[in-house]
Amino acid sequence: MGGIGQWLTRRAVLCPQREAVVDGSRRLTYAQLNQRTNQLARALQARGLVRGDRVAMLALNCHQWLEAVMATAKLGLVLVPLNWRLAPAELRYQLADSQTRHLIHEPGLSDLAAQVGAGGSLEHQWVLGSEAQGSAEPYEEALAAQSDQEPVLDYTVDLTCPHLIVYTSGTTGKPKGAMLSQANSQWNALNQHVDLEFTRADRELVVLPMFHIGGIGLFTLALLYVGASVVVQRAFDPAQIMRRLVREKITIFFGVPAMFLLMIQSPEFDPAAFEKVRMVFCGGAPLPPALIDQYQELGITLQQGYGMSEASPSTTVLRREDARAKKGSVGRPHFHIELRVAGQDGQELPQGEVGEVLLKGPNIMQGYWNRPEANREVFAGGWFHTGDMGRLDPEGFLYIVDRRKDMYISGGENVYPAEVEHAIFELDQVAEAAVVGVSDPRWGETGKAFVVPKPGARLEPDQVTKHLAGRLARFKQPREVVLVQALPRTASGKVIKSRLRDGEA
Repeated sequence: MGGIGQWLTRRAVLCPQREAVVDGSRRLTYAQLNQRTNQLARALQARGLVRGDRVAMLALNCHQWLEAVMATAKLGLVLVPLNWRLAPAELRYQLADSQTRHLIHEPGLSDLAAQVGAGGSLEHQWVLGSEAQGSAEPYEEALAAQSDQEPVLDYTVDLTCPHLIVYTSGTTGKPKGAMLSQANSQWNALNQHVDLEFTRADRELVVLPMFHIGGIGLFTLALLYVGASVVVQRAFDPAQIMRRLVREKITIFFGVPAMFLLMIQSPEFDPAAFEKVRMVFCGGAPLPPALIDQYQELGITLQQGYGMSEASPSTTVLRREDARAKKGSVGRPHFHIELRVAGQDGQELPQGEVGEVLLKGPNIMQGYWNRPEANREVFAGGWFHTGDMGRLDPEGFLYIVDRRKDMYISGGENVYPAEVEHAIFELDQVAEAAVVGVSDPRWGETGKAFVVPKPGARLEPDQVTKHLAGRLARFKQPREVVLVQALPRTASGKVIKSRLRDGEA
């Protein structure tokens, strides 16, 4: 079999009239999506792109993301998703690092695209829609000029071809490009299909940004694989989400903790909107148990998962039937994943002990783009080293304790900020919390907590201190509590703790 682009080719034959994607008022069947994908593939060919060449995409969520993902797959090209929330210099770095010369962008981001392309690094640009902007060719015009038949190749495309370069969040230092092959995406889809039992009747509302691996791999590609429907949400909007869950008869919804927190705090939140949603998933960052309880009280079961860009992204899943008994766990490893919790020597630790989570599996990336030293380090001993600290219970359920780099040592004792944050979150007045380790002349490091009060709530730092006094050991209690209006986050919802340590709250 060829690459994953053949999924669309086959779906266009097996279920041509089934709805593949919904984007606002636009609805495309599998036959229509495949035709547009073929036209894009041929337009890329017309510009001389061949296997291994890179194409970047700069756009909010839209159906053209699916066309770009599948067109590049059919040609053996590499798609480089760009985070439109980054500064021009950051995006220029990613284009230069990946040696990308072609860019697809949307009209609303044309100014940013122009800044990113300043200096002449780009050979060609396409702008979504039917109107040219500057030197960018209209996307629809480029497609209309091409046949909608399958592209003809004079080389082989298969699952070994690199397909995505997904840049890590870059919470510390320069981001690295996780290089994912078409095989990585196929095995990720298979893992999800086996463990979550997706069917053609499923309909997912995709809210995570599609420049992030979550927007592509959770669970967009897996649903296209089985012939289900993907409903694209352009941006996060709690009120709109409530309406679309009902109107589009959504059965699967995935979000990060920050989304679920903002949703339940929104005046438009309606638990009845989730009545037909059979799977409500959360991942991407630690999920406070108190937030799990809030949803559970409303009859909504949050299932957790654990993943990362380097794993395409799924590695574990907590099934619905285990969600209550294993609250706080991210579940068991997917069917085609090996997982161990190891000490600093890489050797497996006994159940219950905290160590680094190591992974093996066919959905793990080929490596970081042009980072041989980083690859030797991260794949030491033949396992992928996640940098996350966790423990396994007697039944093999994984509990993530914290990021290894976020752990700090106070008076010789390890402190995992996530544990402290969860305790702070138990206060009714608290909306969000983040804890970092800061230098201390006596203890080496102590904790500093940044707390966001709920809108309209009255909260003082000493209330947080008193709340923790009876819940955590003294060495775990932050020495300083700072009230802030918001926490700095990446586009994928992760708190940028390096900025907190640097005093940029």
